[in-house]
Amino acid sequence: MKQTFLLLALGAAFAPAQAADLGLARIFSDHAVLQREQPIAVWGTAGAGSKVTVTLGSRTASGSADAQGKWKVQLPAQAAGGPYGLTVTSNGQTVSRADILVGDVYLCSGQSNMEFAQRASTNAIGATYTAQNDNLRYLNVPRHSAMAPQDDLLAPAAWTRATADSIGDASAVCYYMARSLQADYKVPVGFIQASWGGSTVQGWIGAESLRTFGDYKTGIDLVAQYGKDPAAAMRAQDARTEAWWRAHDPATAAQRAWVAPGFDDSAWPAATPAAFKDFDGVTWYRTAVTLTDAQARAANALHLGPVDTYDTTWVNGQRVGGAGLAWLARDYAVPAGVFKPGRNVIVMRVLGGAGPTGAPANRTIGLSDGQAIPLPAAWKVRRGSALKGLAVPPAPWDMLTSYTTLYNGMIAPLVGYKFRLAAWYQGEANANQDAGNPGGPEEYRSLLPLLMRDWRQRFGQPALPFLVVQLTSYGSTATAPGDSSWAELRAAQADTVARDPHAGLAVTLDVGDRFDIHPTQKTVVGERLARAARAVAYGEKTAPGSPTAVAAARSGADIVVTFKDTGGGLKTYSADRAIGFEVCADKACRYADARVAGDTVILPGAATAGVTRVRYAWADAPFVNLFGGDGLPAAPFGLDVR
Repeated sequence: MKQTFLLLALGAAFAPAQAADLGLARIFSDHAVLQREQPIAVWGTAGAGSKVTVTLGSRTASGSADAQGKWKVQLPAQAAGGPYGLTVTSNGQTVSRADILVGDVYLCSGQSNMEFAQRASTNAIGATYTAQNDNLRYLNVPRHSAMAPQDDLLAPAAWTRATADSIGDASAVCYYMARSLQADYKVPVGFIQASWGGSTVQGWIGAESLRTFGDYKTGIDLVAQYGKDPAAAMRAQDARTEAWWRAHDPATAAQRAWVAPGFDDSAWPAATPAAFKDFDGVTWYRTAVTLTDAQARAANALHLGPVDTYDTTWVNGQRVGGAGLAWLARDYAVPAGVFKPGRNVIVMRVLGGAGPTGAPANRTIGLSDGQAIPLPAAWKVRRGSALKGLAVPPAPWDMLTSYTTLYNGMIAPLVGYKFRLAAWYQGEANANQDAGNPGGPEEYRSLLPLLMRDWRQRFGQPALPFLVVQLTSYGSTATAPGDSSWAELRAAQADTVARDPHAGLAVTLDVGDRFDIHPTQKTVVGERLARAARAVAYGEKTAPGSPTAVAAARSGADIVVTFKDTGGGLKTYSADRAIGFEVCADKACRYADARVAGDTVILPGAATAGVTRVRYAWADAPFVNLFGGDGLPAAPFGLDVR
């Protein structure tokens, strides 16, 4: 009997391991478009050490999976063409994809204006009726905020052919750009949209790059720790947050006892959240929920809806989250073991505004099976210190001001793919300086070129063309010259592009909506990106975009501003002079008369003593009437006077 058992054990020890399932990375689905005239990498998973053979059309290449079962095989560059079949074989297994095209691939990224769906754009109906184009395809990357770079996308993502039924789900700006370029160059075009509304640029930069800039190293290390040990990272962030509170609120030390599950809150009044909506300061909220053993084991999330403005939230004394955007729903992942059978205490400390503002029915404990346990409508509420003008620094993994997590979850899985160009439509979230974006527009001058260098390095394309959509017109109008964070960020975008020989700028001041941060004229924006692409990505000898001021100089009593790329000469609409020009002596600025003369704008009598600078369209929502001969708006600027 012992001998039989020994023989069985030896046989098991030397039996071949069960072959791992052969898999392709999710970016490779039916209808995919691969970049022409670049080596084509294909990757996925297989049994450790197994040979993998990849065939695309008539081209074949082989490689081997590493010890972790990951493989990447590179096929030679191909000219535009298709459709082809893509087949991968290993250990008798086969995976295949159909209808693969080789052409040009565009990567489109940013925040909500890049996400903005084609169906919601101006003139969408007509564009939808004419959308049928088998040589135009798109893929939307699933949203994923990850603490470490991911090898694959979070969920299956399907390449989709452009049809009247499908195009409404595509990025409007990216579609209109791609449609225009595909019509010009007659090759298959695919565009990949990877965006997250409201996100700051810091979330889209890889950790190795971001940690080299400013004081981001500590935050990057915390993000990595959160990925490995969420509880330890939460404790570290709780300590950082409490240090901030001790420095700003003298009552913090005593009030910290209010977090404890066993704290006696019986003397606190019960009220629905937002009871202190007119109070500008700190408000504490406490509630309790009783869970069964099964519910406690399955409880893995806390949903609180939007909170105005800065919250820190604890479950049973353990910090589970915090954020600082009044419109953002709080959906906090809760580590296993935090919820307990029996009584569970949830505590929120809120700084600012109205506290929880959503419907009480949306405040729940989430379970792993998708069910939800409602929280009580009334909470125990206690007012704390009156504090004004403060903002609590967020955790570096908090959305939408995270560090590097969107690169990890949405860009890193694409590394290996090649692109004709990248289009970037982002900046609104970085325009204002606050706790989640302490550097404001000035720091953006360094962060945007850092992102461009980072992506070029990671994709192995050092000259990858970048097309940047400049912030449009939104917000308060100006009746006198003044400061403007949106103008500062536009200048940061323009200066970044001007210093980069492989970048282009799309100016959009004339198609904004000062009442809506999501203007719908995406067709115009897409066409302007296409124009920049023709010059920057396709090498056409044409101006990439709008008239751009290159010099401001004194000429007697006047100041003369010289422009390039005027499309045959500058024009003013609805007036015989240009509006929006200012001359500045130190920080004191005044509006200036401005007259067009060919490729110049003359500011008569503006060269008074002390004037050192000229600005144009320097406001959040400027009204403009200066255009080039080809209908493009002049780019806003600030220039020193020679």
